[in-house]
Amino acid sequence: MSLKVFKFGGASVKDANGVQNVAKILNAHSSKDKILTVVSATGKTTNALELVVQSYYNQDGKANEHLQSIKNDHVSIMQGLDIFNEEIAADISDTFVEIDWMIEDEVQDGFNYIYDQIVSVGELVSSKILYHRCKKEGLNVCWLDVRDVLITDNSYREAKVLWNDTQKRMDERINDLFGKFDIIITQGFIGCSTENFNTTLGREGSDFTAGIFSYCLDAESLSIWKDVPGILTADPRLFENVTKIDRLDYREAIEMTYFGAKVIHPKTIKPLQNKNIPLYVRPFNDYLSEGTLITSNVDTVYPPVIVIESGQALIHISTKDFSFVAEEHLSEIFERLDTYKLKVNMMRNTAISFSVAVQNDPKKISKLMEDLSMNYNVLKDDDLELITVRHYDDATVTRMKEGKIVLFEETFRQTVRMAVKDIPVVKRK
Repeated sequence: MSLKVFKFGGASVKDANGVQNVAKILNAHSSKDKILTVVSATGKTTNALELVVQSYYNQDGKANEHLQSIKNDHVSIMQGLDIFNEEIAADISDTFVEIDWMIEDEVQDGFNYIYDQIVSVGELVSSKILYHRCKKEGLNVCWLDVRDVLITDNSYREAKVLWNDTQKRMDERINDLFGKFDIIITQGFIGCSTENFNTTLGREGSDFTAGIFSYCLDAESLSIWKDVPGILTADPRLFENVTKIDRLDYREAIEMTYFGAKVIHPKTIKPLQNKNIPLYVRPFNDYLSEGTLITSNVDTVYPPVIVIESGQALIHISTKDFSFVAEEHLSEIFERLDTYKLKVNMMRNTAISFSVAVQNDPKKISKLMEDLSMNYNVLKDDDLELITVRHYDDATVTRMKEGKIVLFEETFRQTVRMAVKDIPVVKRK
């Protein structure tokens, strides 16, 4: 039997029906293959746990209230799956214990450390619920704590994988488990530092987790199960007449994720490419569909592909004495961007100015601007969209500009990128 890795995101396990559907998919495929299953937190649980973090860190007295709401949501899912008994309830309750203990104490640690200790519980609970449902269905399944095998440094919220340690742990554990079980259920997004503390790989990092497992286990393939038919030419929530792309090569997938396509986490592709492991993006509501296949040496002509990133800010930085923006200035600017973990989505420099488009995080940007304003003139444009058109044609680019002010635009190879703002419509009083 071959070994395959499946990854299910929060949308696929958001409620009892979703969890039941995932169990159905695993049942259908486990008769032919060994399956390692990576699971995200249910629905919007990560967002809800972030509220717990904020409340606890700010000591506003609402952390327990937020946490109880999360517990109630998971009880509802278990009741809908008919798996809510005393033993399973105790198992799930034990998973929350460390958070219960933490939020009873005064804040003693940094925000990022607290974040990773609290938010990581989402994946632990969702994976246990799926495990108990699969077990009830009679599947030959086990639950694996990913923190036992995925080892990282202690860069909380953006942990870096320690590949040698991780490979060694997986070699020691996974083959032995697959000697006894057909399905292993584990968690995405989280890992463990060498100091034995919870870490996370960055938001939406469960795809990357699945890529790590695929690489270390020499998987036959990785399937990421989504609420879309595959990789589409644009977001169907924003555009009509989108079409599915049947095949992509690794390079094209990396480019799309870099430019902001949300279907796959940007770090997922490289470990797969290194071992030429095929990646399928498949619809969880049609488990027989192959969706989109991402692999090497795809010989095809791509249609225009549109990626929209909303909520952007454009920061304009210029020297106060009209001197050229030289290497020492750029070094200082990028050092500040790194300090506040602001990812540059687009940039441009002229003789005396430098502009960057970043995700509009008001707190981080205000601190950045405060720092830079000591030596530079700093201005900001808000409420922007960053539009990327891969494999562009003139007609598509023209349509994307309709009703927009283009603040700046760049064209290179097969790609056009634009930072745009809506044209304000003047209405007569």
